[in-house]
Amino acid sequence: MTAKEYGRILDFAATGMCWEITKSTVETGGDFFEAINVIAPGFAGPPLHIHPHAEESYHVMEGTLDVCVGGQWRQLGPGDSATVPAGTAHTLKNPYPVEARLRNVHKPALAFERFFRRMHILVADGKLTLPPKNMGSLIRISMLFVEHENEIKSAKPPHAVMVALAFIGKLLGYKLPS
Repeated sequence: MTAKEYGRILDFAATGMCWEITKSTVETGGDFFEAINVIAPGFAGPPLHIHPHAEESYHVMEGTLDVCVGGQWRQLGPGDSATVPAGTAHTLKNPYPVEARLRNVHKPALAFERFFRRMHILVADGKLTLPPKNMGSLIRISMLFVEHENEIKSAKPPHAVMVALAFIGKLLGYKLPS
């Protein structure tokens, strides 16, 4: 199925993010996955994480964004870009009073689209808050990261903590969307 059949908009509602898939994994033959991200003012960002086998890049189209790559924070404005090599810890945030709009690319695509679609379903179904605000959300995001450890691994909290929480989730009967 293509992104068009699934829908191109992934609105993460209260998380402060909305994504529009511009190039799906299918459309690029797996070479890359691309989306336009809209990041709300005050967005605290995802946990510090790595992509073990993929490069990620950001190109700011509007607004301002702070990006941390390998422990170094940079401020990006319109026209600025940052590339995160595979295996490098990174995160981003928007502490500014206006939204930021950026092109986000994961190369190769791997299963990033599936990861984000599954996360979107959990958020839309009210089973996941971002950042996690309860134990159920913490367990579900851990399960999702562990099932997609080829694409993404948390650096902080450590991956081992997420593995333990995912194991607890399985023991408790938690399920993720397919």
